[in-house]
Amino acid sequence: MGRSGRRAVRWTVLVLVALLVLPPAAGAAALRLAYRGDPSPQARTRGQDAVWLGHAWVDGRRDGTDLAALAERVRGTGVKDLYVHTGPLEFDGTLDRKLYPRAAWLVKAVHRELPGVRVQAWLGQVLSHNGSTGLRLPSGSARRNVARSAEQVLDAGFDGVHFDLEPMRSGDRHFLTLLDDVHRATSRRGAPLSVAAHQIDPLPGMHAVAGAFTGDETKWWSREYFGEVARRVDQVAVMSYDTWTPLESLYGGYVARQTELALEATPEDTDLLMGAPAFHSSDSLGHWESAETVAAAMRGVRLGLDRHDPERRRFGVALYVDFEATAEDWAAYRSGWGLEEPEGPAD
Repeated sequence: MGRSGRRAVRWTVLVLVALLVLPPAAGAAALRLAYRGDPSPQARTRGQDAVWLGHAWVDGRRDGTDLAALAERVRGTGVKDLYVHTGPLEFDGTLDRKLYPRAAWLVKAVHRELPGVRVQAWLGQVLSHNGSTGLRLPSGSARRNVARSAEQVLDAGFDGVHFDLEPMRSGDRHFLTLLDDVHRATSRRGAPLSVAAHQIDPLPGMHAVAGAFTGDETKWWSREYFGEVARRVDQVAVMSYDTWTPLESLYGGYVARQTELALEATPEDTDLLMGAPAFHSSDSLGHWESAETVAAAMRGVRLGLDRHDPERRRFGVALYVDFEATAEDWAAYRSGWGLEEPEGPAD
């Protein structure tokens, strides 16, 4: 998920656009400045964190031994939610029940091993744009099917629903309609609705500038649209990675600024989580592994929180993703977010 930055040709054009809008030296200086300073001791976990988990947890590939190792990683941290990949949705919005035969086992086992931790069904799909293959949100029947799929996973025992539908254009009203419909259903059942959200325009109107040059407004959302989404859900997790920043200091500054923008746009009664890149599959133009580190993300998040809203309680970080996260990633999360190290490292 969140790998749209790896479509090299399209996003190379976006980089050129960004360079036209903001001279590179000035942009780098601004990000470096945003990364300066020492976070305060109060900028630490509020117990509202999350981890994205792969599909192996519900299709039978993971077992009790794996869960014991995960519990060892999570226990004593601020992790409150696990987003478990349960889809993908079909292009018509339906969900094949055969995709998650071990869902009931997982939810029960997590509740036993990690009391208080919620297991949310992560439902994703590629969206259709301009006739491309994918899920078509303008279709009323498709949206109704997605809403039924959300209730379907709640019937299966999941504690909540987590949507990752992308690439999503800033201003897409069909998505807002879907969220309204699903949120009514989840609220009736006392279940949280959360979404994986795109990054916010680093400069006002940046998504529109990108769209004018490429016809694609899906890299960033406007602050206004981000707020529209956040007001319709219980929790929003920003995919703050694949940022095109080649240095750790630039990435950390970018995360600090994204944190400030997201805090500004998110209502105080909605949980806001900032994503941290615990994945190492490959370098690309969109993702430089040496720059986009969990350590830099944690420092950036703390700086942004300190500057904009240090008292915000419904705030956390989300690690992406469990099957690529290393012991060093987990250690950086713990130390960077004011948590004690476990007595013995998990294998």
